[in-house]
Amino acid sequence: MKIASWNINSVKARLPRLVDYLQDEAPDVVCLQELKAIDEMFPREEVAELGYNIETHGQKTYNGVAILSKFPIEDVMRGLPGNDADEQSRYIEATINGVRVASIYLPNGNPVDTEKFPYKLEWMDRLIARANTLLSWEEPVVLAGDYNIIPQDEDCYDPKAWEGDALTQPESRARFRHLLNMGYADAFRTWTRDVNYTYWDYQRGAWQKDNGIRIDHLLLSAEATDRLKNVGISKGPRGKERPSDHTPIWIELSTN
Repeated sequence: MKIASWNINSVKARLPRLVDYLQDEAPDVVCLQELKAIDEMFPREEVAELGYNIETHGQKTYNGVAILSKFPIEDVMRGLPGNDADEQSRYIEATINGVRVASIYLPNGNPVDTEKFPYKLEWMDRLIARANTLLSWEEPVVLAGDYNIIPQDEDCYDPKAWEGDALTQPESRARFRHLLNMGYADAFRTWTRDVNYTYWDYQRGAWQKDNGIRIDHLLLSAEATDRLKNVGISKGPRGKERPSDHTPIWIELSTN
């Protein structure tokens, strides 16, 4: 079962790129982030025609997450537990073919001297709590998405350029490590120590120079890690016309 994650950066603007990707690579499951659309505006007909079931948790103009699947999508949960006052659509979770899958759009947190950074940390604390609950189920879990975390300096083309950014703050990285220390595996790092990125800014020729960062991650429970067959980053979509600034990442899991 191939599970992909992609910050689409506006599903309306990138619909041709999404259709291309679904046709070319045909993943079984796709977790999308940053839809920038309410549920009713998601291009359901175009995606359904390609054989996908669709569950969304949208928001006008900002945020928004979705799960697309060739398998039935069951027991859907929208929103990250722990703060009923949080109205940002950043989390959706469901069971697909025996695997619990979450699509995550973690807050950016910049500037760090504003309320956005404490919100990022509070959101990560809630994610840690939910991730711990999922571990207790003792089943395959995939926490997929745009984490807005550069885990280590090696995941960035120029660490000095990102000093002081919310993506590299010690508090941010510590919470990401907490997820790993709980028992989740960073699928990409489990597979390889190669330098590879998932995001390139639109400015200053970042894509052409390969000035990227790795902020999109697939974190796996032990039960999912045991079934891991392959991991990859699909750079093709980033090089097409009017692309997202992120590119898809994916894993392949063996099926029972």
